[in-house]
Amino acid sequence: QVQLVESGGGLVQAGGSLRLSCAASGRTFSSYGMGWFRQAPGKEREFVAAISWSGDFTDYTDSVRGRFTVSRDDAKDLAYLQMNGLKPEDTAVYYCALPRSRMGVILKKSAASYDCWGQGTQVTVSS
Repeated sequence: QVQLVESGGGLVQAGGSLRLSCAASGRTFSSYGMGWFRQAPGKEREFVAAISWSGDFTDYTDSVRGRFTVSRDDAKDLAYLQMNGLKPEDTAVYYCALPRSRMGVILKKSAASYDCWGQGTQVTVSS
């Protein structure tokens, strides 16, 4: 059974940093790649970042580009989202996800392209 577990969320002041972690079991990030999404209250789940199966390709939504970095530790089946320069508008529940099929150079940004999700971790940024 495929399972994802996020950790690392919390409360931080604007300008601060957090690192989210996502642990996978049953399907590896090195075989499929992975994505990070977030959902704020009253809003739809939105794409944040993704990394290819090889780790060679990454992509970000424009609002986080240059502030967030997605990475992996394949030896531990862990993925990370390093978040720097946090803003109040980054406040949301953050989810990691595995895609339905392997992601290469074309990284999937639609939530419908992912079929396995973690439980989410809350990130709150105070002004």
